[in-house]
Amino acid sequence: MTRRTLVSATLLLTLFGFTTVPAADLKVMSFNIRYGTADDGDHAWPHRTPHVIDIIATFSPDLLGTQECLDFQRDALVAALPGHEVVAAGRDDGVGAGEMCACFYRRDRFELVASGTFWLSETPETAGSRGWDAALPRIATWLRLRDGESSVELLWLNTHFDHQGERARRESAALLSRWLTEHRQAAALIVTGDFNLPADAAPGSAQQLLLAGAEAADEPLLLDTWTVVHGELEPAAGTFNGFGRHPRPGRIDWILVSDDLQVMKAGIDRRRYGDIWPSDHFPVTAVLGLPTGR
Repeated sequence: MTRRTLVSATLLLTLFGFTTVPAADLKVMSFNIRYGTADDGDHAWPHRTPHVIDIIATFSPDLLGTQECLDFQRDALVAALPGHEVVAAGRDDGVGAGEMCACFYRRDRFELVASGTFWLSETPETAGSRGWDAALPRIATWLRLRDGESSVELLWLNTHFDHQGERARRESAALLSRWLTEHRQAAALIVTGDFNLPADAAPGSAQQLLLAGAEAADEPLLLDTWTVVHGELEPAAGTFNGFGRHPRPGRIDWILVSDDLQVMKAGIDRRRYGDIWPSDHFPVTAVLGLPTGR
């Protein structure tokens, strides 16, 4: 079944009453905020902080997945988002050292059932481990949440793939796909992250491995929210802006979901504030409908 056929079928089922009506919208944002110790001159973290916070506050996400988040950046966002709880682990030691894939969720809406972090490597439980041809340790942080507005259980995973290792990206996608398949249970799936390669469906690509699922079944494990809403109407539009100096084509920042979530909107926030870019990545967003029952 193609993605377009799947979406059309979902719409028909909705019209004829064979599926549940979505509950309140779920707003999801993925944002690589650029690590705060980088020597970025006018775009250094202290200059960008209020703009990062403004971008987040404007969208007002229920779930916010960040990448390249250091401990003091996590703390700045915690202070700016008093209605959110955070789960985060440093990639160097699994505690506070190194970049984090920090996950922020609304405390008045979600119950945290379980959470954890694993490494994108041959030894995923070994803190600080680096996998395959990766230049750096890479992690995935996950949360199992129960939504108080719909009683739906969500399994949300936030990650950051390596920027150099092509094999590492493929193996990381396969690892995530297996992990999601094994741990899903009855939960709806959400995956946010910086995948460091343009979204496509080329044979053998990391995205194809992740979307297909560990069993490589006819039904996809995950859908790309941007493609569901827009197709590929902007194939040259990138989410890495390089602070305007070294932009790259292609969406390397994605929000992926299982097909039991209704994709209502998907966007890329390309704002800047005068000469200041909030980050060297544009945040990506999605608005989802959660089923009231399964």
